[in-house]
Amino acid sequence: MSQAMALGSLADGPRPDAGASRGDPAHKPIVHVDGLVKTFPLRRSWADTLRRPFHREQVEVLRGVTLDVRQGEFFGLLGPNGAGKTTLFKILATLVLPDAGTADVGGRSVLAEPAAVRGMLTPVIADERSLYWRLSGLQNLELYAALYDVDTLERERTAGRLLEAVGLSHAGSRMVGTYSSGMKQRLLIARALLSRPAVLLLDEPTRSLDPVSARDFRRFLREEIIDRQGCTVLLATHDAEEAFELCDRLAVLDRGAVIAQGSAAELAVVAGENRYRISVAADRSEDARRIIQAAGLGPFTERPAPEPGWREIEGAIPGGMPACADLTRRLVADGVPVSEVSRVALSLADLIERLVARAAA
Repeated sequence: MSQAMALGSLADGPRPDAGASRGDPAHKPIVHVDGLVKTFPLRRSWADTLRRPFHREQVEVLRGVTLDVRQGEFFGLLGPNGAGKTTLFKILATLVLPDAGTADVGGRSVLAEPAAVRGMLTPVIADERSLYWRLSGLQNLELYAALYDVDTLERERTAGRLLEAVGLSHAGSRMVGTYSSGMKQRLLIARALLSRPAVLLLDEPTRSLDPVSARDFRRFLREEIIDRQGCTVLLATHDAEEAFELCDRLAVLDRGAVIAQGSAAELAVVAGENRYRISVAADRSEDARRIIQAAGLGPFTERPAPEPGWREIEGAIPGGMPACADLTRRLVADGVPVSEVSRVALSLADLIERLVARAAA
């Protein structure tokens, strides 16, 4: 049985409409968050508690968070540590109650209908200790199938289908303690799919994986979970490849507030990113710098190119592609050999830093 068939056989739970395209703005969001506020008591040292036993200080973790996630979408949550991503996930998973605001999943309120929400949304925590390492992968799924009240006669068949769906059918009889980190992550996804969720919450799913395993796991998420299973995925990550390659849209949180939303390309524009790298002949790099300075552009950095005899000049060109084309024309007209002109991709750290600075300005 193919992975596609295995996944399709489990598609009798809540699912997006077959005719709805991913990211269709007109389609009703499956996750709707409006004005969420959450505060927690500030953690204090023992010494401070003894000195001021009745002093109470609160920290606001979420400050009016509002966002929509569309059905079938891969939505990313970005932000520095302490931005509020995990607290937002816990509220959506009905593990924490907000102080103000509303949150709905599939039209059901996390406050008024938590049981219905838990039937549609499943969090997947990157915590391998939640698996039983002395049991096989198949036995782990059968155990959790019993907890999900799957019919006794269906447990082994359902577990087998899920193992095939996540590419672990060859390792189903092996003890989980012998699995690699990537295999354990896939088993966690299989366990989450036992409840046929419409929404998956993933909190840094590749943080313990090596680069090759992380790449394979990202491909698995996109091809199997989104494209074939039809789940909506909310992903909290610090990984640039996950954010830029997987996510249809992103929201950036800072100190409990959403400071920007959109695709990676849209957020780069909002951040004012127009940085380019121009490769010129090394013996004419001084002339290239003169032309750049005369054009009023910069500041620029310069370094040797990977190929001998060439230099790379990199810097911001506020006018974007038209200004870059004009600068290239000037260089060539002045006899400066240009071998390559490319836009420099904005790193995730730079993107968040610029958006945070822009929001604070």
